[in-house]
Amino acid sequence: MAKEVKKKTTNSFSKFILWFWILFGSGIAIVALIFLSASWGLFGELPPYEYLENPQTNLASQIISSDGNLLGKFYLDDNRTDVNFEELPENLVNTLMASEDIRFMDHSGIDSRGTLRAFFYLGKRGGASTITQQLARQLFVGRAARGWKRYTQKIKEWVLAIRLERSYTKEEIISMYLNIYDFGNNADGIRSAARIYFGKEPKDLKIEESAMLVGMLQNSSLFNPLRREEITFKKRNIVLGQLARYDYISEVEKDSLQAMKMDINYNPETHSVGLATYFRMYLQRFMKDWISKNPKPAIGDESDKYNLYLDGLKIYTTIDSKMQANAEEAVNEHMTKLQAEFFHQNTPDRNKTAPFLDITPEETKKIMERAIKSSDRWKIMKAAGKTEKEIRASFDKKTEMTVFDWKSPTKEKDTILTPRDSIRYYKAFLRTAMMSMEPQTGHVKAWVGGINYKHFQYDNVIQGSRQAGSTFKPFVYAAAIDQLRLSPCETRPDTQYCIEAGKHGNVEPWCPRNSNLKYSGNSYTLKKALANSVNTVTAQLIDEVGPKSVVSMVRNLGLSGDILEVPAIALGTVDVNVYEMVGAYGAFANQGVYVKPVMVTRIENKDGTVLYEYVPETKDVLSKDVSYAILDLMKGVTQGGSGTRLRTTGYNKWRKEYDEIITGYPYKLTNPIAGKTGTTQNNSDGWFMGMVPNLVTGVWVGGEERAVHFKSITYGQGASMALPIWGLYMTKNYADEELGISKEDFERPSNMSIEINCDEFAADIKEDNDIEDDLEDLDF
Repeated sequence: MAKEVKKKTTNSFSKFILWFWILFGSGIAIVALIFLSASWGLFGELPPYEYLENPQTNLASQIISSDGNLLGKFYLDDNRTDVNFEELPENLVNTLMASEDIRFMDHSGIDSRGTLRAFFYLGKRGGASTITQQLARQLFVGRAARGWKRYTQKIKEWVLAIRLERSYTKEEIISMYLNIYDFGNNADGIRSAARIYFGKEPKDLKIEESAMLVGMLQNSSLFNPLRREEITFKKRNIVLGQLARYDYISEVEKDSLQAMKMDINYNPETHSVGLATYFRMYLQRFMKDWISKNPKPAIGDESDKYNLYLDGLKIYTTIDSKMQANAEEAVNEHMTKLQAEFFHQNTPDRNKTAPFLDITPEETKKIMERAIKSSDRWKIMKAAGKTEKEIRASFDKKTEMTVFDWKSPTKEKDTILTPRDSIRYYKAFLRTAMMSMEPQTGHVKAWVGGINYKHFQYDNVIQGSRQAGSTFKPFVYAAAIDQLRLSPCETRPDTQYCIEAGKHGNVEPWCPRNSNLKYSGNSYTLKKALANSVNTVTAQLIDEVGPKSVVSMVRNLGLSGDILEVPAIALGTVDVNVYEMVGAYGAFANQGVYVKPVMVTRIENKDGTVLYEYVPETKDVLSKDVSYAILDLMKGVTQGGSGTRLRTTGYNKWRKEYDEIITGYPYKLTNPIAGKTGTTQNNSDGWFMGMVPNLVTGVWVGGEERAVHFKSITYGQGASMALPIWGLYMTKNYADEELGISKEDFERPSNMSIEINCDEFAADIKEDNDIEDDLEDLDF
């Protein structure tokens, strides 16, 4: 009996063991079958192995300055720039693992302990998704599904996580995960997030900053420091608690860090804000043109074009980020004050046609009509099929809008205006353009196309052409010295001078006057005549050399606009832009060699393969001695002419009062400077071209419409509108010795054949009551 009981017990145990292994094996088989089914695509298509080995994510193209800083990016939806694991701070990696996956370094894509915990506690004690699974979801699976699809999605994540672990190292998986995550507010990836929320690179993140960003990984929309500061703060502190829990920091450190406020330094990265906005938009046009002419290398029978917004190109530019910042600061400082004075002088009680000056109501109506018909509102409504009556009526309905405002810290204010009034409001703002270039290389170091790209998107550096005024005169002097071998010490009389009809293409006699409508009767050296911008002397020179010779020379110097071969061009009737003028003046500082301005030196793909390298375009235009003679002439402009306010001596009382109020006088620049101011008819345009041996800079200031200008030449001349920007810019540059801006004199040729030492000129550097050296507007 006992044997039978023992035999039954043994049989029962054997059956139990058998069924245990059958069930266990079946479970293993079912799990294996599930994984196989998932890998075969039965639960939905999985990416091929080739895609796993090289997952494609949208990468923004980077704009890199000459000093290695990121100026901006080109992107559509994804503002993403990948960083390597080596660029991530240790505290960020530790924070990520402590918060998301403490056993990350030990598992092979699936955390079995975490999975069992989540299964038994139904997720109440935390989920089981590893960092690798979360990466798989981000790359290939998509947002979390609901219902039964959630289970099949989880299985796909497991399969993909294992495959990713086989294809990549742990370090690569961490960097891929942080690079792909969307942190909100155009912060795609950890680099954008660090820059946008804290204004720094990832490697510079502090522990508490890393904790905030890791906390956002759970839900960047919910834990957003800009919209939900309190809940994001609490989440950050939970993450800091996890760091202490796993002994990455002590309890004392945790308490200290949790007490700290979130020091958000928000730096939005959009196309309309940030550094060098106008340059970046020029660069966008440059790149689109380059892409259209340079397809990707053909693969088989197929070829494709590069995508500026998705392919992660690296565009290396000549812009120096520090000099660019100095340029933008100089523009802001001067234009804020100059605009305030313009508004003061153009109130309705002072000027009934404000902001337009000295024009008839009919002319005002034409300006407004042209602006209305070229506006986006008109184009959009017309495209939508609205009648002209409906469109015109919309321009007189008041609406809420945000407009530009110099007084606001954000440069914007909310207001209610009719679209017609807003057009007139924007017409009242003076515009500006500034470009700075290294003459020996043609490298453009700074580019400011206007006062605010978001509200004024017309780039006055290269898109706009305006009359050059007296800044054109050095070209006339250069042609005369080059072809007639004149010396700057030679003299010409300041008397009425006429070029008869029929000569040099003249239809009528041309008898230009000086800006003060006077003729002193004195003789002036060419050096003093240029310094004081004496129109009668310039007229004599172009008569002697001929306008055709001048036009030929400026063509070789890069001026490409329509230039009539008539004597009047001597006084700057020619329309030019700042970009070409800086390039042309650069030849004077580069011993007569013209170097075409360059903005892009190299383009690379995301892997670092060089796709483009710049080849300099140069042309010998003038001899060394002629170039140096012109530089010497233009040094006189800043020693005793219209550029004297760059110095600290030689001022009338009104000039000093003006400079102290408007321009930040004195600049205290004592080094050799060659320059030329320029002012056009009615003070519509103010110019200053300034040079030191290794930097040529051009500045223009004026209204969008020529009818928007100062009434008085006190404020409307180039020495008042444009020169102060140059002075502020150079003062800032010299304050940073690392920039290496020249303070030395220009190099004199060893075989100088033109006499430039004029003894009588030294005695003439004083106030001249016969010719007001700052007043140089055109008078035809």
